[in-house]
Amino acid sequence: ATSAFTKTMAVITGSPYLRARPVTGQIDLIVLVRVRHHEDVAGVVADRINKVPGVTDTETHIAFRTHSRHDLEAAFSLGLD
Repeated sequence: ATSAFTKTMAVITGSPYLRARPVTGQIDLIVLVRVRHHEDVAGVVADRINKVPGVTDTETHIAFRTHSRHDLEAAFSLGLD
């Protein structure tokens, strides 16, 4: 599973509009997708993420508000600085 996870991370983080964060629990990754139009998310999930070896399931949530990079990093930070 680790090699599939590593390959998945490499493919996802290699894209300028995708950011992945490993998490604990029932899912392995949270992927943040940045698109110009919310309709474009379906193409990213179907054409990119679902085709990555090791991805067996996806769940999509759409945020209609844009946050700064600083806010996004703070949201995923463990506060261990």
